[in-house]
Amino acid sequence: MAFADFRQAPKQAIRPNSNAGNGPAGIDTIDNRAPLSIAAINTAQALGPRFVTAARVAAFTRLADFLAIAAIGFAGYLIKGDHGEPHTMLLYLTPISLIPLLFVLVLGTCGGYDIYALRKALPRISRAAAIWIAVFGSFALTVFFLKLGSEYSRIWLASWFVVGLTSLVLIRLATGHLAGHWSRAGLMTRRAVIVGSGTEAAELVAALDADDNADIRIHGFFDDRTGDRSSPTIEGYPRLGTIEELIPFGRNADIDLVLVALPLSAENRLAALLKKLWVLPVDIRISAKSTPLRFRPRSYSHIGSVPFLDVFDRPITGWDLVTKRLFDLVVASLAIVALSPLMLAAAILISLDSPGPVLFRQRRYGFNNNVINVLKFRSMYHHMADPAAKVVVTRSDPRVTRVGRFIRRTSIDELPQLFNVMRGDLSLVGPRPHAVNAHTDNQLWERVVDGYFARHRVLPGVTGWAQVNGWRGEVDCEEKIRRRVDHDLDYIENWSVLFDIYILLLTPFRMMSGEDVY
Repeated sequence: MAFADFRQAPKQAIRPNSNAGNGPAGIDTIDNRAPLSIAAINTAQALGPRFVTAARVAAFTRLADFLAIAAIGFAGYLIKGDHGEPHTMLLYLTPISLIPLLFVLVLGTCGGYDIYALRKALPRISRAAAIWIAVFGSFALTVFFLKLGSEYSRIWLASWFVVGLTSLVLIRLATGHLAGHWSRAGLMTRRAVIVGSGTEAAELVAALDADDNADIRIHGFFDDRTGDRSSPTIEGYPRLGTIEELIPFGRNADIDLVLVALPLSAENRLAALLKKLWVLPVDIRISAKSTPLRFRPRSYSHIGSVPFLDVFDRPITGWDLVTKRLFDLVVASLAIVALSPLMLAAAILISLDSPGPVLFRQRRYGFNNNVINVLKFRSMYHHMADPAAKVVVTRSDPRVTRVGRFIRRTSIDELPQLFNVMRGDLSLVGPRPHAVNAHTDNQLWERVVDGYFARHRVLPGVTGWAQVNGWRGEVDCEEKIRRRVDHDLDYIENWSVLFDIYILLLTPFRMMSGEDVY
């Protein structure tokens, strides 16, 4: 069964903009603050940010495995003494670096860090031990076939194998104990809401509540039906509002899952629903429990023993999120140090060129549609500054200073955003954050492009895939913003660390072109 292209999301409710400062004069704005019920407000406030999550425990376990194996191998190398020539050091440091990395990658591929593996001690330990033996055995065979046996200390190899295996067992016992404790306290359960209130929803809730292995906690349901067609509760869980209200609820409540309990035969209704929900940075699953349709086993995922069809996954989560954040911190720190002379020179030239502060802050959309303050070098005359971006900058714009034209054309004005990266508001690479009032032809961009807010499912970036492909600068027609959003969504779907590195390497060359940048 094929659904329509979910990127062509129907427009949300639109009302004239009557609040000063919310948008350019004469422009209709999408109301992203639809009123919520008291129950929804209380639930959203109760579901605040969490320090302990299954993804973070898994990421910590990966890091602990890597560091423990590498540290044991390196400690054995130091204790061994007689380090010899530089080539001998290279022979030892190569497996000390690669074996832990290979172990973590293989175990992750085999599901050794998912929530179920973290909660079950014996399968967790046996799987880790089997993969450790396989990885270490592969290294031993490689050494044998390359005739490098005489280069390595047998005592070092044996001790690294035994102590490394012991450390893996101890790590799993420790994380298993903590995961069990946190699970019983409800800290590691995924937060979910149900869409639907019919028989399918009631059966789904009953099945999840009865399954001890279902690692979720239901907090309510949303449904458009009212009156006799919709109950105020399902199996004791409250109705929190309509599906339209689920969008602002999902942006304010820290939830993990939206579980759709509608019959799969209602294709048009499902397609319309998913077009609305896919802009949220959550996992979206369709319940397959009550459907008579049967798909291949690999088509299903399971929460406990309850089958679901995966529709959308929250992008860049778990270990990927940790990796991206570490990459941002390291590279941004190095960039700040390396570019500090350039930033200092820019600050001096801006001060000499026109009176006013060197930096200014602009309100832009960040992750999950939250508004953030982005730092930039001031490129306009202070008395003509437009921090709300109500008027688009055009060629020969009289508001832009002489220095401003140069730093805008070369993107030097964006360099202070490296400090936004350090603060966690931005990533180095991602969809560029747009000003909250960004518009073309008196239409806000969220009205021009269907599904516009789906680009906010990840942190915005200092640079991005759209920018290195030439889609930067003035947006004087609808086609330009559509192409930007298409590239942003393509980046989100295909993200990898290598993709980020590729975009960063292209950025200096593409940014110097200055086309359509005024």
